Amino acid sequence: MSTSGTTATTTPDIPPHVRPPGRDFRSAFRDLARGWEQRELWLQLGWQDIRQRYRRSVLGPIWITISMAVTAIALGILYSALFGLELAELLPHVLVGMIVWTFIAGCISEGSEVFVANSGLITHLPAPISIHVYRLVWRQTLFFAHNLIVYAVMLVVFPQPLWWTDLSAFLAFGLLVVNGTWVALLIGIVSTRFRDLPPVTQSIVQLLFFLTPIVWMYDVLQANPAVAERARWVEINPLFHFVELIRRPMLGQDQEWHTWFIVIGIAVVGWAMTLLVMRRYRSRVAYWV
Repeated sequence: MSTSGTTATTTPDIPPHVRPPGRDFRSAFRDLARGWEQRELWLQLGWQDIRQRYRRSVLGPIWITISMAVTAIALGILYSALFGLELAELLPHVLVGMIVWTFIAGCISEGSEVFVANSGLITHLPAPISIHVYRLVWRQTLFFAHNLIVYAVMLVVFPQPLWWTDLSAFLAFGLLVVNGTWVALLIGIVSTRFRDLPPVTQSIVQLLFFLTPIVWMYDVLQANPAVAERARWVEINPLFHFVELIRRPMLGQDQEWHTWFIVIGIAVVGWAMTLLVMRRYRSRVAYWV
């Protein structure tokens, strides 16, 4: 009993994991950390997504590899005839470009709908929103791994001059995952608030496919004096650097080190923007979905 005649009130300490989400950077980092701690959940969900997609299919996930191979071969034959290039030169370029592009496009397109698609889990299961992004990136990583089967076959048919230094492709893919995560988080939060953004995003991704040297070769344009100056505008496209970062070591080509600095710089700036958005709007995602 208080001697002053007033009733003393005490507020029990609330554990951090059940506190209302705050609008500070600590809450944003805690969301990312807690999502990573629950990796057993999103790793299993990512596997389940692939199983569900190819349920009752005889070949199952092998269809991912077949689809990639057919698309790359068709485009390689078509554009080698249009540009007058040797199939052995263009097809590996197209194939590896398609493998990398599939990962990039998946993170962007599916990232725009990542929270809307998981609205049931978000509204009924208290969990960090980063779990759904980790799940998406993990699923795209599994697709990437499946598509590497086509790459392995290509190395047998069209051998490439690979060296031990080309193992930097693993580090390059790690950078791609880091960038894909912030892209999915940022676009996902914004698209949850503005539902017109996902179809716009998908249209932009389709346009960027033709503006990025996937089925055509940047080096060939640079070697043509008539268009060499205009061809340099391609380097303004950030996706060009993401593709080249992995494609060059996978094809045994010399590294362009400025590409690494550009991709790392984009990762730093992108994560800074994403953390700012998470800090302010992370707690509203559950209401927007």
